[in-house]
Amino acid sequence: MTAKTKSGRRPAITIARSEHERLSNLADRLVERDPHAAEQLAVELDRAKIVDDARVAPGILRMGSFAEFRIDDEAPQSAELVFPGDADISRQRISVLTPVGAALLGLSAGQSIDWAGRDGRVRRLSVIAVHAAPEAAQAS
Repeated sequence: MTAKTKSGRRPAITIARSEHERLSNLADRLVERDPHAAEQLAVELDRAKIVDDARVAPGILRMGSFAEFRIDDEAPQSAELVFPGDADISRQRISVLTPVGAALLGLSAGQSIDWAGRDGRVRRLSVIAVHAAPEAAQAS
């Protein structure tokens, strides 16, 4: 995934310690079956600032959070960031293992990131708003 801003730097991201651990385990298990998705997720996890769950600032896109975002100049979209088993595009639930899902992880409103789609084309994802995850989603 190309994840650099126009200045060449990646945007800062923050991930809750429990989510980082669970996502790291997921990436490790996925290496043999889907190395590309595992690498995309691992790259994001490696560069993240990891904080205790209770110290994650409001507005950080976490697992179970709802995001409003725009890809390139397309119309804004809304989706919930979820683990692969909960993904359902018809219900606007995007897996963290997709290029868009991995790009969204840890961002906040106003941040943008460049990412490579499955076709290799570089796209720009911009977060418009983040709506907090329900407590049940954060605890799972």
